[in-house]
Formats: sequence, structure tokens, C-alpha cells
Amino acid sequence: MTGGQPLVCPACGGSQPESERFCPSCGLPLVHPSLAAAGAGLEAGEDERHRLARKVDPRYVEGQPERVAWARNQTEAEFIQGLLLEEGIPSMLRRSRGFDVPDFLASGPRDVLVPASGLSAAREVLLQSEIISERTASVLPVPWHVMALLLGALVLVAIVILIATRL
Repeated sequence: MTGGQPLVCPACGGSQPESERFCPSCGLPLVHPSLAAAGAGLEAGEDERHRLARKVDPRYVEGQPERVAWARNQTEAEFIQGLLLEEGIPSMLRRSRGFDVPDFLASGPRDVLVPASGLSAAREVLLQSEIISERTASVLPVPWHVMALLLGALVLVAIVILIATRL
């Protein structure tokens, strides 16, 4: 990753092992030593990423990505991402299923995903902003295989009833 060099906190200058991601005293994301030197040599893109990474709260970075919201387009999804980031919650966007074909790459709905540790905080932020409703925030997504199993059981019951009524 960094060639065995320790990572450095950009705020306090503390050195941490490569396995750490955040400074234990400041809570800021650790950076490579060459980037920590007062912004020397930073390109515009790196500077923006660095600024955004400072907003991330370490409490919300653990776990698998979970869907927290749905947006009609890229712009709306980026707005939701900005709201979450202002509260320290990192997020990522994914094209919604069915719209991940080449004809819809530039448009179409997006899913907003957050790490599992930030899911409840993200739902609170989106509820306060009225992006999602209480009904959708409390509904947990049902896995497709569970829905398929229930549908199969329903079809089986219907067949048994149909056979029983013909006898």
C-alpha cells in the first residue's frame, strides 16, 4: 500500500501503522507522509478528496454497503450524498437494478448506499430532511430468495386447493 511507511495524521502529525485508517486522537483519516506536508504537491483532485475525507466520521465506516435511499437521477442522488456527508456519513451511488444496461448508463434511478454502521444515522438524516418517509425508513428490504420462496409456497397452496375442489 504505502511501501511499509507509516501513515501520518494531517492535523496532529502523529505517525500510525499502515493497518490503521484513522488517527486515534483526532479521528481524521490518515494520509501518506508525502501528502501530509502542508498541501505541498497536491493536485486539485487530490485536494478535494482530502477535504471530503476529513468530513467522514469513523463511527460510520464499518460494514457492508446497505441501501438507504433511492433517487430518480444522478443529480438527486448526489444531493442526498452531500446531505449525508455533511453529517459525517460516507456513501456511494449505484445504478438501480434494471437500469445498468448501456442504454441507461447516463440516466436513470440510483441507489444510495451507506456502510452498515451508518445506516440508522443516515435514515435519521434523511427523515429530518424529508427525503424518505417513516414508512420507507422502517421497512427492511426483503431478499429476493425469500420473496421467491413465499411466491412458490403460495402457488403450491393454490394448486392443492384447486385439486381438492375438483375431487
